[in-house]
Amino acid sequence: MASVCSAAAVSLDGAVAGATTTTAIEDIPGDVLSLVLRRLDDGASLAALGCACSAFRELAADAETWRGLCLATWPSLRDVDGLDECGGVTGGGGYRALFADAFPLPAEARGLVPSSASLLPARLVSAVDLHHGEVCLMSRVVETDASSEWFLGSPFRVDALVQEGFSAPAPITPAELTLSWILIDPATGRAVNASSRRPVSVDREWLAGETVARFTVVLGGGVVALDAAVTCDDRHGHVREVSLRAEDGDGGGVSGRGVLAAVAAAMEGARHGRGAEAAAWRRYEAFARGRAARKVKKARRDGAVDFFCSGVAAAAFVGVLSTLTLR
Repeated sequence: MASVCSAAAVSLDGAVAGATTTTAIEDIPGDVLSLVLRRLDDGASLAALGCACSAFRELAADAETWRGLCLATWPSLRDVDGLDECGGVTGGGGYRALFADAFPLPAEARGLVPSSASLLPARLVSAVDLHHGEVCLMSRVVETDASSEWFLGSPFRVDALVQEGFSAPAPITPAELTLSWILIDPATGRAVNASSRRPVSVDREWLAGETVARFTVVLGGGVVALDAAVTCDDRHGHVREVSLRAEDGDGGGVSGRGVLAAVAAAMEGARHGRGAEAAAWRRYEAFARGRAARKVKKARRDGAVDFFCSGVAAAAFVGVLSTLTLR
């Protein structure tokens, strides 16, 4: 990578016929290079470019370049209040820190407790962007008061679109949808990716006439799954509902307090590098297999209990009947 600067050169026609002059990359005006870098649509490439040599380090740290990259990746960020304020939503780290937090998928954490368990987010900002191919179907910001006792004690759920419905420019194929659901803590400026970008499952519900695409991310060492779901109406060909909920390993709901602890720990934790989507898929598969196995075990246990209770009831009935008969 260090040879990029030394190898990058431009040959220009000299004033004398047949003569050439070589201009190094450092000789190109910085504003020209900045305009070129702002056309990059890959944050990882931009960060790697900054490690190539000193000439690119300052350019790759340009705040306006990272701002353009973030807004191109997540158009909904334009509607987040205070995003440009120092110490606001971006926590003073700017768009580069926001991209580093929100773009990679969270790595597996060994628990639900953040380093400061008493400092759970009091407010969550959800930046939601739904795409079908290259077309942006929806960009929306949802603010959630996470400090109320009702929220902390109730099953976690955030709705970005409920029973509204909107038609897409072209017929929607649920398997080709991509969803970005970024959770931001305005107090600390930290963020985490709460969706898998591509669907981990697409389920057709024939009776309801709809298809549900799920973008699930597993947190807390496999204890909590954030389940972002997009419901498509098959009859009218539009997206009907976009929501985020959480479930535990048994398929039950998770309280707001439990989700806040898992999200806060994920915000502080590490992020996946290469192979992030494959790793997230494997974690979801392991979570789904464990959930299915526990459901089967519970069904067998409940069946055995029901059989035992039925046997006891039958024996009691026979005993009472025999007593009445022998009188």
